[in-house]
Amino acid sequence: MADDRNAGPIRAAFESAGIRIPIANIEMLRSVPAKVRRSSKYARITASIREVGVIEPPVVARHPSKPGRYLLLDGHLRVAVLEERGDLDVVCLIATDDEAFTYNKRINRLAIVQEHRMILKAIEDRVPEERIARALNIDISTLRHKKKLLHGVCPEAVEILKDKAVSQHIFAVLKKMVPMRQIEAVELMVAMDRYTESYARALLAATPQTQLIPDAKPKQVKGLSHEQMALMERESGQLNREMKVAEQSYGADHLHLVLARGYLARLLGNARVVRYLAQQRPEFLAEFQKIAEMDSVAA
Repeated sequence: MADDRNAGPIRAAFESAGIRIPIANIEMLRSVPAKVRRSSKYARITASIREVGVIEPPVVARHPSKPGRYLLLDGHLRVAVLEERGDLDVVCLIATDDEAFTYNKRINRLAIVQEHRMILKAIEDRVPEERIARALNIDISTLRHKKKLLHGVCPEAVEILKDKAVSQHIFAVLKKMVPMRQIEAVELMVAMDRYTESYARALLAATPQTQLIPDAKPKQVKGLSHEQMALMERESGQLNREMKVAEQSYGADHLHLVLARGYLARLLGNARVVRYLAQQRPEFLAEFQKIAEMDSVAA
């Protein structure tokens, strides 16, 4: 591995201070279709800007050939809303690189758990519920539901889901389980990368009655017999045990695979070895080459 310790200072991704830019001088990299302008997301951004202003400044880069003009990298909906409102300028962050991939693919948007915590913090800071609701473009009853969204969900399960793009409906399902089963369920969601209400209900159906809270009604899943329910419970328990075993051995297995790949790459650099394998074990050679040519080992 190359030594990067003397590679020099890390280049800043943004200029040291944001600047106020006329919206007319900002060039969008893509248009905002009428369908998007009618969406709930667009309405929510409009309500938020109307109530509290622009919270997250748009990101622009200086135009390479037009002095005084800027390319919009992130914040197309925000700028579109400002244009509709008749605003003339906006404070922007100035990126030192004009690539937009990071903002389109690598920015984590507000997750359900983070939104819940934000609402609680605003209420704690004595912001009126009516103003919070207007900023989020929701009614008071929806706000109060969001405020109580995580009541009955254990902190460990919440922590696991804190940055995941989950359906808010899964929390009502999790509340029917005891805390330990909640943790097992969300761990399975993460392992399978599935955070839908339907998957949460499938996990609920596979949960023994003894792992449900006392107030939960006896499970009744349409189309499943008691024998099928019992089988699902056993298979769910087996899957959870297998997942924990895999977690315990994953680190060592991954290291072994990395070492094996490096060893095979060096081995196949020897012409005599390659010639011998081609003549005696061509099936081995083909598989060894596949492993050695892997760009990376999945982390």
